[in-house]
Amino acid sequence: MSPDEARRRPPTAQQFVLGELRRAITTGRLRPGTPIRQDALAEELQVSRVPLREALKTLEGEGLVTYKAHKGYCVATLSLDDLREVYRIRELLEEEAVRRAVDRLTDADLDRLEAAQAEVEQAAAAGDVLAMATANRLFHMTLFECAGMPRLARLIRTLWDTTDAYRSMYYGDAGNRERVIKEHRATLDALRRRAADEAVATLDVHRAHAVAELESLLTPAT
Repeated sequence: MSPDEARRRPPTAQQFVLGELRRAITTGRLRPGTPIRQDALAEELQVSRVPLREALKTLEGEGLVTYKAHKGYCVATLSLDDLREVYRIRELLEEEAVRRAVDRLTDADLDRLEAAQAEVEQAAAAGDVLAMATANRLFHMTLFECAGMPRLARLIRTLWDTTDAYRSMYYGDAGNRERVIKEHRATLDALRRRAADEAVATLDVHRAHAVAELESLLTPAT
């Protein structure tokens, strides 16, 4: 285990494994469809099979990995129809969350969004896919939580979880990173003015760009 891993290791082995697996999936080290070799992974992370199995069960519940008898676990894959469905449901739920949030936004909330956006831009400049995915998620979830509807926020987080394995594909491109920054800035501008319709429209475009890019990546070559 590296010194960096030791410093960030959570209190329990299961939490540690869960974090490392999420990191591997989000950064694209474990890509969609990749088998998860439990023996090799347990040895790499220096843990027993028990916390590894528990972590995999958690990720299965989140839709990040799937299990097949006689084959074991692998990173979940999405069809084009799955992807479109997830993003369509997100569109419906996130519009409600944004409209509710705009009515409740405080200056402190805007400061937290600005701080999250600063992290997005720092990670984008460094080309750090994991850090950008983490900061991007913080930016959006901070906004959704301002709606004051925790069940709605949980539903949205679950939908985000199902596409985590594909985020590295999108953020791996410098043009996409730049586009995300511009769209976030436009969203922040609308939020500062409490312009709900504009914020919703900007985020609709934001999602549409991600869907279009991922569709091109997922469409089989002819």
